[in-house]
Amino acid sequence: MKLYNFWRSGTSHRTRIALNLKGLSYDYVAVHLGKEAHLSESFRAINPQQLVPALDTKQQVLIQSPAIIEWLEETYPSPALLPADADGRAKVRALAAIVGCDVHPINNRRILEYLRKVFGADETAINAWSAHWISAGFDAYEALLASHNPRGRFSFGDTPTIADVYLVPQVESARRFKVDMARWPLITAVDKACSELDAFRRAAPAAQPDAA
Repeated sequence: MKLYNFWRSGTSHRTRIALNLKGLSYDYVAVHLGKEAHLSESFRAINPQQLVPALDTKQQVLIQSPAIIEWLEETYPSPALLPADADGRAKVRALAAIVGCDVHPINNRRILEYLRKVFGADETAINAWSAHWISAGFDAYEALLASHNPRGRFSFGDTPTIADVYLVPQVESARRFKVDMARWPLITAVDKACSELDAFRRAAPAAQPDAA
């Protein structure tokens, strides 16, 4: 498999975590967003949406990290990243969706670049925008973690799930935008538990070959 991605992209980060948790090897192909390599015609031929990540499975090219991660779960079911029961799967998917649907999309690079270029937002305004939406999502995520009885080491139970795959890159992004994580002790504890696993450490942005 070949993964087209960028070291600091949150969606790329979550895809790397999922691949690592599944124990799958892949060729790392860097697509430099800062240099707008994703806007090239050569990359458009790989992904018409011109976004990362894209996963070339040798049979097809998959785009959109939620679809890629679900494909990985269905194609390589062990170790499982979703609970065995329908209720548990719904809870994990809801946690993932808080990040994937409500937080990340309005804090990703192309949105922030639009705020800078069209509305003249400076870095103070960008950080405030990002912190607002991250905080709203994390408040809900933290409340859901607190409601789980019994609590596990991870977002749902004592093994990593898709929820953690989504959460950890968003925590990384929160720190980059100078959001004080002390407000969410349960999320912080989950992030720490994940950081102790090799699959998460190897996926971290700073560990990537194209890291600036």
